[in-house]
Amino acid sequence: MKLYLRTLVLLAGIACAGLFPAHRALAHCEIPCGIYEDHMRIDMLQEHVRTVEKSMQEIKKLEATDRTSSHQLIRWVFNKEDHANKIQDIVHQYFMTQRVKPVGKGDGDAYEAYVTKITLLHEMLVQAMKCKQTTDESPVAELRSLIESFEDAYFEDEHE
Repeated sequence: MKLYLRTLVLLAGIACAGLFPAHRALAHCEIPCGIYEDHMRIDMLQEHVRTVEKSMQEIKKLEATDRTSSHQLIRWVFNKEDHANKIQDIVHQYFMTQRVKPVGKGDGDAYEAYVTKITLLHEMLVQAMKCKQTTDESPVAELRSLIESFEDAYFEDEHE
């Protein structure tokens, strides 16, 4: 009986593992390797925002017209969530922990620039979270604006 119960528990555990897959980290390494593609990450953020927006539009379209496509609707919801998560991963895993370096309050303009960048990144995290909660496209528009503002602030030295 114990062997039967252990086997049953093992099979149930394997079945449940398929329901809750491990989150795969797609962020840049933390060695640090010194290989950074900041412009590419901005492009990736913009692409993820476009994908979130497209997902929202498809969700709304399916909800309005075709109640029999629940499978497709669920796929679009998962797609929206996945790309919002990718935005958050790039923001916190790449920019906040690796690229935007802390600056002391005594460093004047450098500190103000740091606070601006961190604030924009935090606001991006919040808007990505809001994208997961709704199909209202206003967080998408806000994300676009925040990415543009962050890009300007982040690459400010390159433009001078």
